Amino acid sequence: MSQLTHLDDQGHAHMVDVSEKAVTTREARACASIKMKPETLQMIVSGSHRKGDVMAVARIAGIQAAKRTSDLIPLCHPLMLSKVSVELEPDVEASLIRINTLCRLAGQTGVEMEALTAASVAALTLYDMCKAVDKGMQITDIRLLEKKGGKSGHWLAEDES
Repeated sequence: MSQLTHLDDQGHAHMVDVSEKAVTTREARACASIKMKPETLQMIVSGSHRKGDVMAVARIAGIQAAKRTSDLIPLCHPLMLSKVSVELEPDVEASLIRINTLCRLAGQTGVEMEALTAASVAALTLYDMCKAVDKGMQITDIRLLEKKGGKSGHWLAEDES
């Protein structure tokens, strides 16, 4: 098992010093799903929700969340993201919306937490906007799909290859 980088020799939490790391292009993809009643999904897809375009708001919330990750997750570095993408894909058969995110930058540390935060907050926004009609929605499958760049190179989730 590798040593945890966010703990010092005494076991105290600290922010990792990345100043000696090379600037490389780094990218991460993450996903989440939100399962709901078929009627709720139909309302979202048809645009008949009284709050407006639910998926557009969730997309913007995910992008904003990626940009604010260091404010939310202790010890994360503030990053100058060059790309954030949040795609929402309704699946009528499974009665859910799949959220796929991509974050990219040229920098000294990875963007996995930003991609995961974007997916999580997009799902939470969908829940928030639709909870009045479906309190039983389930947010599931939040996970990293892929990361590229840096010393550790390319990593791909086993079921993504």
